[in-house]
Amino acid sequence: MFQPQGFEQRSVMTSLGRMVYYTPAGVPWQEKTIANPQTESLVFLHGFGGGSSAYEWSKVYPAFASEYRILAPDLIGWGRSEHPVRNYQIDDYLTTIREFLQQTCTGPVTVIASSLTAALTIRVAIAHPELFQSLILTTPAGLADFGEDYSRSFFAQLVSIPFIDRLLYSTGVATEAGIRSFLEQRQFAQPNRVYQEIVQAYLESAQQPNAEYAALSFVRGDLCFDLSLDIEKLTTPTAIIWGQESQFTGPHIGHRLAQKNPHAIRVFQKLDDVGLTPQLELPAVTIGLIKQFLPLVNGQ
Repeated sequence: MFQPQGFEQRSVMTSLGRMVYYTPAGVPWQEKTIANPQTESLVFLHGFGGGSSAYEWSKVYPAFASEYRILAPDLIGWGRSEHPVRNYQIDDYLTTIREFLQQTCTGPVTVIASSLTAALTIRVAIAHPELFQSLILTTPAGLADFGEDYSRSFFAQLVSIPFIDRLLYSTGVATEAGIRSFLEQRQFAQPNRVYQEIVQAYLESAQQPNAEYAALSFVRGDLCFDLSLDIEKLTTPTAIIWGQESQFTGPHIGHRLAQKNPHAIRVFQKLDDVGLTPQLELPAVTIGLIKQFLPLVNGQ
């Protein structure tokens, strides 16, 4: 599954099954950085949606591999990780994100996460602050923030109908045309930034056996929650990047969330002309912002 040069696939066992992750393993990366257990870790967590996987960050995390220990997992139910047959719930991801960090990292780490996963990571950081050094998040929304609940939308209700849900997934999500259409019309601000490799990576993930279970749990709204009820409890230093053209939750939600906890949220950066995933749409800009924010959130 589309992994950058010099990275290899490894895995750990979580309570819900095997979680695959990608990490530098040799040339062209510096052996001393890879082998040194004291090297600071950066963990990259992808968001949710049909075909999501660690590929989402694959144009960004190699830029840090010469200085940091990089870990980029496919979350349970996505990519090449196991796909348990279940209706996924919020606690499934709170638990497996925590378990992944506990099994792969020996001290507090910087986690760089996207969209709903980023919002879930905030909740993990609230419950287990000892695992985190800092957070850098793109569009961290619970999708029910300040009462704007996605799960009440027409599409979420439609996908809640048995048999209709799997029909929609097989014909409208797990196809090349369906993925390209979603990326161009809903996820990216500029359709011409969606190139064939992105479509193929999402398609490969979406067509994994039982991939529909996690995706449909997300689309139904089973994983949504109101982050505004929790964010004041966050103590981990945090920076937020928010695409101006994000169609699911606009930057006004991000501003309101950031204003509820200015002590922890040290940076809020709105990006013009970009959608939900700046890490795919404008990876070079995202890399530059992460490099700018790291010393701010890590007190360097």
